[in-house]
Amino acid sequence: MEFLILATAHFLALLSPGPDFFIIIQTSLKRTFKEAFVVCAGIATANAVYLIIAVLGLESIKHMNWLMNILRYLGGIYLLYLGYMLLKAPKINLLEKEISLHVENLKGQFAKGFLSAFLNPKNIIFYLSLFTALVSETTPLYMRSLYALWMFSLVFFWDMGVSFIIGNKKVKEKLSSYIFGIEKAAGVVLGSFGLLLIFNLL
Repeated sequence: MEFLILATAHFLALLSPGPDFFIIIQTSLKRTFKEAFVVCAGIATANAVYLIIAVLGLESIKHMNWLMNILRYLGGIYLLYLGYMLLKAPKINLLEKEISLHVENLKGQFAKGFLSAFLNPKNIIFYLSLFTALVSETTPLYMRSLYALWMFSLVFFWDMGVSFIIGNKKVKEKLSSYIFGIEKAAGVVLGSFGLLLIFNLL
């Protein structure tokens, strides 16, 4: 029962689109599937870091205001940067083969995904609160670890599913005339998330 409640709460939170969702959308539309895969891996890895902290019961981290403020400001600035880059990106035709032939930047894409999730203090607060409120103190470490493994896997495969659908060639063809607008909208949303983080309104 404990796992069912925990998994349901986590899944419902996953359904709510945040900065990571818009980064996955933009990458899936503009880059290769392999790069989108790496972005998802970066996001899941950042979640794994916070899950490990939650499993170990390091609840005191949530109350370190200085650390939360650092993450909040860095995260806000980073999202503003990503939003700015999307807004100034030129319009290209994704259906032209010569345009799509670009050098894959796997390390950069992993870093983009990792930083977007890691620098969002809401992630660590969410996981710590989830384990504190819904997981009993008597639950053994191995069981907590299995909970964390489930949540890590769900984040990764959910993001990969979104990426697979959006990055599908037929979907790209249908969205080809709208991709420029989608990218600009994603830039505005990410920039807005950044401002909300900086002013602690998110």
